[in-house]
Amino acid sequence: MKKKIVILGSTGSIGKTVLDVIKKDQKKFEITLLTANSNINKLLKQAKIFNVKNLIITNKTKYNYAKKKLIDKNVNIYNDFKSINKILKNKKIYYTMNAISGLIGLDPTLRIIKFTNKIAIANKESIICGWNLIKKKLDFYKTDFIPVDSEHFSIWSLINKHNIGNIERVFITASGGPFNKLDLKKFKFITRKKALTHPNWKMGRKITIDSATMMNKVFEVIEAKNIFNLQYNKISILVHPKSYVHAIVKFHNGLTKILIHDTNMTIPIFNSLYFNSQKKIKSKGLNIDLLNNLDFQGINFKKFPVTKIINTLPIKQSLFETVIVTANDTLVDMFLKGKINFLDISKILLKIIKNKDFVKYKKIKPKNISQINQISDYVRFKIDSLSI
Repeated sequence: MKKKIVILGSTGSIGKTVLDVIKKDQKKFEITLLTANSNINKLLKQAKIFNVKNLIITNKTKYNYAKKKLIDKNVNIYNDFKSINKILKNKKIYYTMNAISGLIGLDPTLRIIKFTNKIAIANKESIICGWNLIKKKLDFYKTDFIPVDSEHFSIWSLINKHNIGNIERVFITASGGPFNKLDLKKFKFITRKKALTHPNWKMGRKITIDSATMMNKVFEVIEAKNIFNLQYNKISILVHPKSYVHAIVKFHNGLTKILIHDTNMTIPIFNSLYFNSQKKIKSKGLNIDLLNNLDFQGINFKKFPVTKIINTLPIKQSLFETVIVTANDTLVDMFLKGKINFLDISKILLKIIKNKDFVKYKKIKPKNISQINQISDYVRFKIDSLSI
């Protein structure tokens, strides 16, 4: 019997990588559902190749267009994530990948947990803003969770079967992005084109900008704290331009473990799909030259001032994380549209998180997704009205 799979956000880089992995072993899997926001041509092509009978297109205009374009009456097209109940009909599937970008990915995460035995989440915003809601459902429905970001998958692999109390420190590595070696005086001349050129990874536009500012590492620290139930003072960032080592874990017993894999997302995705199996994947051999020159560095806070945000984070999960995520999303979007310059992203973000209208949310724990979405809308409104 084929194993049933759902991919939320199948047209992005993570979703496409999952499909590439499955394509090599297609006889063992049946894709029950694919989703996209607006890239319907890619989605319909994927549905045809993998014989997918259920699609969700969240963009209303694109949904209407797809309904008219699709001749195959055996394919069901839906317009929102509420349809997950109807599609899966209270049956447990084998595996779900949430590769949706943005806070919009939290709703389908919460909806699909009850229907899947295993969920792999690449959606940072879900884990940052709504982890307490996700964890509650994971525990209730006994659904296994695997983080897919290379850093968190690496930490997860290294601490497997270890008690959290045995961990002395976790090190998350950062490439430093395209500007790690750029003279600080030249930062004011950074263009969108330069900021979108990552030296090691092929990613979406938004996360590439987050890598350039190193805001992505702030997010990854929050994710690690939530996923592994660690305190912030046990998590550190090491700049590692080669992106060969993805995480380091030091234990109280004196042992330190590092995890290395090729600089692509295929390996963590493959291992989330085939976890605890004997399935093999072709990968590069051990790079001795890289091992002899790992070149770890500390963070240059003058170049990457947003990393200071970590010191302002509340100990317990709160709505303040939603403030940070939304503010950063808004500013990155403004930069990509040419409304602000590169340095403004960090400058304005650091100003926003000190604003009394936002600081108060450090003491409020997320109760539900509606509350998180309301705060997100409020932050966008306030940023538009602030003199920044």
